Amino acid sequence: MRKYTLFSNKLLQALRIEELIGIGLIGFALLFASFSNLYMFINDLPEAQNIVANISRILVSTFFIFVFCRSILVYSENRGFQIFRDFAPFLFVLFIFFNLQDAIFIINPQDIHHTLVDLDERIFGIQPTVWAERFYHPRLTDWFAFTYLNFYFMTLILLGLLYQKKRYEDFRVVVVTVMISQFIGFIGYIIFPAESPYLVIPELYEVDIWKDTTWFSWLTYTIVDMSPYRVRDAFPSMHNATVLLTMILACRYHRTYFWIQLPLVISLPFATVYLRYHYVVDIIGALPVIAAALYISPRLEQKWIQIQKRITSFEDSPAKVA
Repeated sequence: MRKYTLFSNKLLQALRIEELIGIGLIGFALLFASFSNLYMFINDLPEAQNIVANISRILVSTFFIFVFCRSILVYSENRGFQIFRDFAPFLFVLFIFFNLQDAIFIINPQDIHHTLVDLDERIFGIQPTVWAERFYHPRLTDWFAFTYLNFYFMTLILLGLLYQKKRYEDFRVVVVTVMISQFIGFIGYIIFPAESPYLVIPELYEVDIWKDTTWFSWLTYTIVDMSPYRVRDAFPSMHNATVLLTMILACRYHRTYFWIQLPLVISLPFATVYLRYHYVVDIIGALPVIAAALYISPRLEQKWIQIQKRITSFEDSPAKVA
């Protein structure tokens, strides 16, 4: 039986483009997350109280990537693993996000959230998240919370519908495009680190928008509150980028789902401002991410396939000569 190692060309021949980039970004995030936790421990920062949980997350992430890569080599023909692998990139996003948030303050400590506050003020003459308070109503908060939660399921549902119909080529287009947009967004978080408005300008708010709301709002608030203490995920708004991108792809590949989602998607930009999670300029910043993902994804995947073919040809050539 032939033995494979994780550093063999066989793995490069097997990896998909979103897996290659995802693993690279996870490795990058893990490296800097390790440095940042060491820094917090040495300097006895308040965040060091979470160091055990942070190190545990780093170890779990490392173990997951090792097992995933090994499984590609060993269990590539296993149907159960194939299904898991098709959806696994969404786990990559979680691993990158949570580990990267520990590391951003080390990679780029220059926060820009006050610049975003000023930009909103200059463009609109007001702070949109503060101005939105005048529309407060518990049921409006519930509706916007529901549209915000929809982000976590919308793309997966579209993929599930395509998968169930065995439209694997369309499935791959959606996965690659959405994943590339996520990876672009993570790079944006590093270049433009910024906190959400509710963390930056809490003193300006006079209305408790979560008062008298239902469990939809409670769940949204709880999920957002689970983010790391140093979270820098405001610019660009990947909430809006992912949902709008999914809608474009749904319009191409599943028109019925597109019409079902349309009311929720129209509400989302207003929801992210009303709920104080994003500045308006964050939403504007999501548009180049969408355009870049749509343009880059098919070209990047095609280029990677060509590289894999060259690797295969290079490995096969000595055998042919022999």
